[in-house]
Amino acid sequence: METITIYADGGCSGNPGPGGWAAVIFDGAGETVLSGGARDTTNNRMELTAVIRALEEASRRYPRGSSLSVYTDSQYVKKGITEWIRKWMSNGWKNSSGDPVKNRDLWSELHELSGVFRLGWHWIKGHADNEHNNRCDALARKEIKKFA
Repeated sequence: METITIYADGGCSGNPGPGGWAAVIFDGAGETVLSGGARDTTNNRMELTAVIRALEEASRRYPRGSSLSVYTDSQYVKKGITEWIRKWMSNGWKNSSGDPVKNRDLWSELHELSGVFRLGWHWIKGHADNEHNNRCDALARKEIKKFA
């Protein structure tokens, strides 16, 4: 079985402010680089968007049920999709304080895409020595400059 690995990162200049996201998908055939941005957004929206866009691309390229490893430096993304989302959904998309969940539109999209694959979620320390995370960070920063 082919190993498919995704690295994703997002960020903002100001929060909110101009934002960028990037993802790199590695498979047996090589790599696919994705990136984009928005004029007025938040860091968390860009982190989520990076993973969503990578999974959308993966859904066009790989069979349903494929195993993918997703690497993010965002605890918000990792914990949100692996721990918090089930509770949010059962609570009518309210967080533990009873407030509406922020970025519900993106969480809903990520949840739906997560059902397409068998996903392994991995947190990695940002701005450290992981070359693929650093590359995604640099690509996201390049996107931010387009909107700054």
